[in-house]
Amino acid sequence: MNQLDFNGRHAVVTGGATGLGFGIAQRLVASGGSVTLWDRDEAAAAKAAESLGGRAFALKVDVSQQSSVARAVADTMAHAPRIDALVNSAGITGPNTKLWEYPVDDWRQVMEVNINGVFLCCREVVAQMRRQGDRGYGRIVNIASVAGKEGNPNASAYSASKAAVIGLTKSLGKELADTGIRVNCVTPAAVKTAIFDQMTPEHIAFMLSKIPMGRFGTVEEVAAMVGWLCTEDCSFSTGAVFDLSGGRSTY
Repeated sequence: MNQLDFNGRHAVVTGGATGLGFGIAQRLVASGGSVTLWDRDEAAAAKAAESLGGRAFALKVDVSQQSSVARAVADTMAHAPRIDALVNSAGITGPNTKLWEYPVDDWRQVMEVNINGVFLCCREVVAQMRRQGDRGYGRIVNIASVAGKEGNPNASAYSASKAAVIGLTKSLGKELADTGIRVNCVTPAAVKTAIFDQMTPEHIAFMLSKIPMGRFGTVEEVAAMVGWLCTEDCSFSTGAVFDLSGGRSTY
């Protein structure tokens, strides 16, 4: 594993109890930093933080609720001197079905978590970053998806929400370009985590068939790129979209 320099920095990772969020938190701690895991599953977040050691903390947060996110920022600042990085990894897939059969309540829930949650976390954390000096030093990495570039059939809500994450990233990156805050996103193809439990076997097979490398990505591969995007070395990229798709999406 290549060594990244996140020494002395503190990151907030949403959805940090499991999957990509936990893998990213592991990489940041291994790179010398500390993390606060924001997750709606309080017990799982606490267990994950314990496994990461003394430089990890856990908070129960509902990213779809502004009051919960604002409280989480205040609670994070109670044990961390700064928030240097925000990784928006919390997300849900929603059901795999045709758009005209898509349950309206499920559509709304996917949007609440996947895009409204990113908006609310960015809104509250950017305000904190701008108060911290260093021209508002910070790094924000949003976890989008190749589905947001191409649109997966039978996943209209997920695809639309991840396309919105890409657009939000580009907009916010430009708004903060004259500060020390950099905002980027990554667009993984399918990475085998517990989120696969929310998908049908047919949809999983479809995603694999689209990857020229013929395999799913790994959590470690995503964490390596996200980890670098959280460091000071990522200084001239903002509003950018970084591909992690095994050759599926090259634009």
